[in-house]
Amino acid sequence: MDNCIFCKIVRGDIPAKIVYRDETVVAFHDISPAAPIHVLFIPVEHIVKLSELSIDHANLIGEIHVRIAKVAAELGLQDYRVVSNCGESVGQSVFHIHFHLLGGRKMGWPPG
Repeated sequence: MDNCIFCKIVRGDIPAKIVYRDETVVAFHDISPAAPIHVLFIPVEHIVKLSELSIDHANLIGEIHVRIAKVAAELGLQDYRVVSNCGESVGQSVFHIHFHLLGGRKMGWPPG
């Protein structure tokens, strides 16, 4: 998508502090972190929101979560939270699916 900020990061049109990249997944530090460690994981493929996923995306979503665990370990996180929002009313502000890796501080439930 031409106007999608995450697609622009994937293409290299917008700089980001990349922590992981392969042919299907890109991970980078959030520019407005909600925790000491806040990394976003996105698929290279533009998918607007979780409700658009199909069984054909099962491997992709599994790969993203394996990458999250790998990066969390590399960043020294033993405990962490993974969050993904589906829709504007619950906080999705960029319409390209993404997963927030949050850690480095004690977190409560429910989240703020």
